[in-house]
Amino acid sequence: MEVVRRNAWTVYLVALAVYVLAVFHRSSLGVAGIEAMDRFGLSAAALATFTMVQLLVYVAMQVPVGLLVDRFGPRRLLLAGVSSMTVGQLGFALATDYPVALGARLLVGAGDAMVFISVLRLVITWFAPLRVPLMTQLTGVTGQLGTVVAAVPMLYALDALGWTATYLIGVGVGVVLGIGLLIVVRDSPAQTSMSGPAVSFREVMHNLRLAWDEPGTRLGLWTHFTTQFGATVLALLWGYPFLVRGEGLDQAAAGLLLTLITVASMASGPVVGQLVATRPFHRSSMVLGIVGAIVLAWTAVLAWPGPAPMWLLVLLVLAVGVGGPASIVGFDFARSFNPVERVGSATGIVNQGGFIASLTVVVAIGIVLDWRTPGGGTAYTPDAFRWAMSVQYVLWVVGGLQIWRYRRLARRRLAATDPEAYAALRRHGPVLSRGT
Repeated sequence: MEVVRRNAWTVYLVALAVYVLAVFHRSSLGVAGIEAMDRFGLSAAALATFTMVQLLVYVAMQVPVGLLVDRFGPRRLLLAGVSSMTVGQLGFALATDYPVALGARLLVGAGDAMVFISVLRLVITWFAPLRVPLMTQLTGVTGQLGTVVAAVPMLYALDALGWTATYLIGVGVGVVLGIGLLIVVRDSPAQTSMSGPAVSFREVMHNLRLAWDEPGTRLGLWTHFTTQFGATVLALLWGYPFLVRGEGLDQAAAGLLLTLITVASMASGPVVGQLVATRPFHRSSMVLGIVGAIVLAWTAVLAWPGPAPMWLLVLLVLAVGVGGPASIVGFDFARSFNPVERVGSATGIVNQGGFIASLTVVVAIGIVLDWRTPGGGTAYTPDAFRWAMSVQYVLWVVGGLQIWRYRRLARRRLAATDPEAYAALRRHGPVLSRGT
């Protein structure tokens, strides 16, 4: 048993390192947006297209990747993912024109799409059920170390080494981790690679319908949709320009604030995970409370006359950072409402939510910035950023209402189909397979 436990942590840590790298690749434009504008001669809307393409591919692949993980196992998907990201980042490092760079970001997004679901499947396979909620939170928040590396260290590397050398470092790390996956990672204690049964297209669609028809799956989808996009949008693209050009901070201060988002996520993740495990009936209430805190913080910043004070910006990034762990609660809904053979598919459905929201907000911000900037160009004003960042309110309202709706439906179905499980849930009993 001790050997299995030690092997579980070894497998997990290598897979987790791949996820950290995926988050780094995903976020690597966060402080490089202004340089990318100069390198490729882009407007804000065109710059947003980089992130739009990357996220669009990521979102489009979530359900197929979930099905592929159920069919071919997480090890093979992780190897395919790290290979695609490495090739894509190599192309981005060497690109000097917009079309080549755009194609490279497409490959990065495709590889990124294969990683998180695969790591979560390894968690379910290698760890005891009661530890899964905490390990899921640990995966999500530790992966955000990639955002930390893509903030201040990335900023200094770009200044000291230049565009190409900085991005080639990530390529080298990808090669090393690919070798680590081949040597260390196994799909289960008994098998290096395991495959599920071959299924027909009709069976695939039937399983997807079952996962989608479960209110708990859609509760997870809207949880992820409403809580994840705030940190993603700031880290991937618009946080650095907003803080520098919208709030008047210097580059170092902006980089540190973006790093603080990740610190907040990592600090709050274990707390959220413990609350999910011990107070499962109130998971959705906790999520709604976090959404309220994020909305309140943004409202204070956007309504402040002139640049917001540093203490308020700190509160903003702390609130946004807690949204990361809140979004991971969506995966706990997927896990606890679906049998293990459908977890990959349900997780893929949930994981689309936040990235659809992120894609929408990233593009909308770019469009509004161009609209509100006199004479066009990239000299965006604080007023333009206030208008642009306000597009988030639409998604908060829609997502919050859907969370409220589907938690009622999920609780009602559980009470009707399994009254004993519902009663246990109200008493804060552990949730292994069902509950809200």
